[in-house]
Amino acid sequence: MSHITLIRHGQANSQAKDETSYDRLSPLGHKQAAWLGDHLRQSETHHTRLYTGTLRRHVETADAMATGLEPIRDARLNELEYFTLATLMQQQHGVPLPLDQGEFSSHLPLVFETWKSDKLHSTPETFVSFETRIQSVLEEIADGEGPALVVTSGGLISMVMAQAMGLGVPAMSRIALAIMNTSMHRLFPIGGHWSPVLFNAVPHLDTPERRTAQTHI
Repeated sequence: MSHITLIRHGQANSQAKDETSYDRLSPLGHKQAAWLGDHLRQSETHHTRLYTGTLRRHVETADAMATGLEPIRDARLNELEYFTLATLMQQQHGVPLPLDQGEFSSHLPLVFETWKSDKLHSTPETFVSFETRIQSVLEEIADGEGPALVVTSGGLISMVMAQAMGLGVPAMSRIALAIMNTSMHRLFPIGGHWSPVLFNAVPHLDTPERRTAQTHI
């Protein structure tokens, strides 16, 4: 098994209310990704492979990082459709869409729990299928040669960490809310199992002039 470094995409369109309009990097998101690429080169961090989801924000992040690696695009690395799920929550359970970060913090775990309990109908995919596709793609990446970079999204990363640690939905939700844009999360194979050895690392943003660029949304 090769170790894997998961990277959340740069800041996207935080004013969006649907999947399509969210799916592009903000000007800051492009800068965050470029700074991360600079850090990886300057620190001589060694990776031999690059994977991304097929969403625009994944592609733009990987391009701005300029790793020199040929990206492998895989839709199994795409994010869950939060805006779609939130709309279904409103339509089927009368739960309003969150209006600010505080409301979002309580809304996200409720969406996850309702989705996992199969109490949302006509979803793009089930919670189980989300779990399954993540497991399958990571197993394939891990079977490859050399350490891999994987550019994806926060919800997927939170699921990976929850799977590795045997955590439930409440803890998974707290992880998802904590994940910063262009943060790094490393999984290392120990004893035949994934062990998180790095979480939410943003060394490329940890300078006085860049700390305001440590964004969650």
